[in-house]
Amino acid sequence: MAKRDYYEVLGVAKNASEDEIKKAYKKMAIKYHPDRNPGNKEAEEKFKEAAEAYDVLHDPQKRQRYDQFGHEGLNGAGGFGGGAGMNMDDIFSMFGDIFGNHAGFGGFSGFGGGAPKAEMRGGNLRLKVMLTLKEVATGVTKKFKVRKNVPCTHCNGTGSANGQVDTCPTCHGTGYVVRMTNSLFGRMQTQSPCPQCHGTGTIIKDKCTHCHGEGVVMGEEVIEVKIPAGVADGMVLNVEGKGHAARRGGIPGDIQVYIEVQKSDEFTRDNNNLIYNLLLDLPTAVLGGSVEIPTLDGKVKIKIDPGTQPGKVMRIRGKGLPVVQGYGYGIGDLIVNIGIYIPETLDKDEKQMFEKMKGSDNMQPSTTSRNNFFNRFKKMFNDL
Repeated sequence: MAKRDYYEVLGVAKNASEDEIKKAYKKMAIKYHPDRNPGNKEAEEKFKEAAEAYDVLHDPQKRQRYDQFGHEGLNGAGGFGGGAGMNMDDIFSMFGDIFGNHAGFGGFSGFGGGAPKAEMRGGNLRLKVMLTLKEVATGVTKKFKVRKNVPCTHCNGTGSANGQVDTCPTCHGTGYVVRMTNSLFGRMQTQSPCPQCHGTGTIIKDKCTHCHGEGVVMGEEVIEVKIPAGVADGMVLNVEGKGHAARRGGIPGDIQVYIEVQKSDEFTRDNNNLIYNLLLDLPTAVLGGSVEIPTLDGKVKIKIDPGTQPGKVMRIRGKGLPVVQGYGYGIGDLIVNIGIYIPETLDKDEKQMFEKMKGSDNMQPSTTSRNNFFNRFKKMFNDL
């Protein structure tokens, strides 16, 4: 059975803001929550479907891929939208993030039986990289010296001076505390991070003097980022695990690399095609010949037929840009738009030559040639 459109699942427009998507998911999560629909398989599937849609649409990278390529673009992308089986513990973790806690209805607190310990996670970093069209065509590896949190070498990132970590006496190592409150859904059990250990389940009595128990210090690291061929201006690449180190040996953050592509003096990009505007001299346009034009990997010669008209378009296969990361096949083309240069000044001999040709029948435009020219001109104007 084909998957439904994620925007349709949440009932939002394709240009919906992040806040609108969050509100829509929150509404559906409440409506189809298993505690409100015990034993209802259809409600459970809708609950999962809403979580899958939210997982994709609230993530800028996944949403960009989905908008461009649909469900197929998410294959192998990881997470719910990447085709992985739905994990109800993960969904309830997401559900808890939306509501500010790990919430259950009527004492229900997820299929896994209790909230997991909060894992320390390092912050993400953002980098911007400027690429030339040639680098876009081939792909490139860029190196960055990044200032960020790195694990403390004196305590090996544990935060403890002697390596000893004790169980939190408040939550007894669970990382969370449980409270019962009354709500419009009845009696609600909520689980929130332990205020003493902040969800880790452990406390450190003898803290490392170098990092003050944090497990991280400020440092520098040289990061290599492999940028695949075919990327476009505005794309964001995620480099997992290369962001800030997390406190006390937790999960490091990611680096988000924002792509900018330099404007080219020679080419205009149109998706994976490149456009080159060729200005022919009048004799070559009339008599024909060959001219040399640039490509991203060197110059090539193209044949010009006698009587070539302005507005003619030539296509050189495979001289464009590749499709990024296999989303599609093949390489784009180089589109050559031909214009004719009309000289603005002439010497005496040149003027006499053109005066002599002026009365020739071959110099008079026919109805067919005139219509062809204006049709090409109209098409060029409409394509702008």
